[in-house]
Amino acid sequence: MSTSLSLVCDGKKFMWDGRPYATRDQALSAEEAYRNDKFETCMAEEEGQFRVYTRKVVSNVAVTTQ
Repeated sequence: MSTSLSLVCDGKKFMWDGRPYATRDQALSAEEAYRNDKFETCMAEEEGQFRVYTRKVVSNVAVTTQ
């Protein structure tokens, strides 16, 4: 079974960070680091490993005119 690259959690789409974590504590540590960088996170356990999924909403867009 292959790992899903995305996950819908609470109606929002999250993308896998690409790293399998062996323990819940490692995944929680990664989640905390992502949250400190203003990401939303969702964790899932798949095939005995933990996966961290993240998303970041764009809040400011720089527009330049010519």
